[in-house]
Amino acid sequence: MTIRLGYQMPKFAYSAPAENMFPTIVAQSREAESAGFDCVFLADHFFQVPTLSEPSRSMPEVYTTLGALATPTKKIQLSALVTCNNFRNPALLAKAVSTLDVASGARAVLGIGAGWFEPEHTQYGYEFGTLTDRFERLDEALRIITPMLRGDRPTLDGKWYHVENAINEPRIRDDLPILLGGSGEKKTFALAARFADHLNITCGQSELPRKLDALDARCAEVGRDRSTLETSYLAFVFIDENGDRARKLQHEFLLDLGVDLSTASEAERAAATDRMFCGAPDEIAEQIDTRVLEPGIDGIVLNLGANARQPEIVELTGRTLRTLVEA
Repeated sequence: MTIRLGYQMPKFAYSAPAENMFPTIVAQSREAESAGFDCVFLADHFFQVPTLSEPSRSMPEVYTTLGALATPTKKIQLSALVTCNNFRNPALLAKAVSTLDVASGARAVLGIGAGWFEPEHTQYGYEFGTLTDRFERLDEALRIITPMLRGDRPTLDGKWYHVENAINEPRIRDDLPILLGGSGEKKTFALAARFADHLNITCGQSELPRKLDALDARCAEVGRDRSTLETSYLAFVFIDENGDRARKLQHEFLLDLGVDLSTASEAERAAATDRMFCGAPDEIAEQIDTRVLEPGIDGIVLNLGANARQPEIVELTGRTLRTLVEA
């Protein structure tokens, strides 16, 4: 598996009626595929999170949607960024992602994390629990899912999950990739060192050197060669051929979330834009190169929440970054 350039679709709050939503998702996925992205990612939430849109706006179920993308796309990998472990029995999740892999011709990636958004757990009747609870669950889940993806039949009588000789067929390969997502230097990174092929890191740009040092330490603790664990960074990108238009898009996007960059203090502005990259193509390339790739991250997963459906923006982004991440 290689994911140097990933395209995330976290928002589905399109103005069109619901019946027109999926054709838009297909069009975005095909455009990302044509633009040279390695993987298309969909968010796994039951409703929109407040950092992106109003909760009542559209949010399709992730594995139904990924399965439906297996036919209209041909090359691009398909994944959640990331599956909330709490929402699905781990053996069933292994079955679902393996079926997606079969349907897509070996293009599935299992993206998974411990879960963080308590309101959707409460609304849908899932136990949220403590941080320790969630990571205990994820640890047990990975001890079930990993062997099932590799063709083994695990038995586990755990604190949270129980399986007996769990069969997982059909499968078409024994190396379906596992991607963990998160920022926890102790728990998430330790699980990534033990189980993952790829770690997608979510944090402020200035934190990346410390995060990579922590990841080195977690790999050393389990005797893993750090170079065998691919990394990427999740970024919010505002790009336009005209840098001023890109900055206007960023301003309007944040204004909808209650942040006015024109009146914000320096500290408020820094906090609101810490994971954002904004400007013309050459500005975006320079920002990502110096702030993400030079510190040692392998690739970038990005979303274009402000203008993704504008003609040629996805293609422009792929053209801007493809060569950079392959260098």
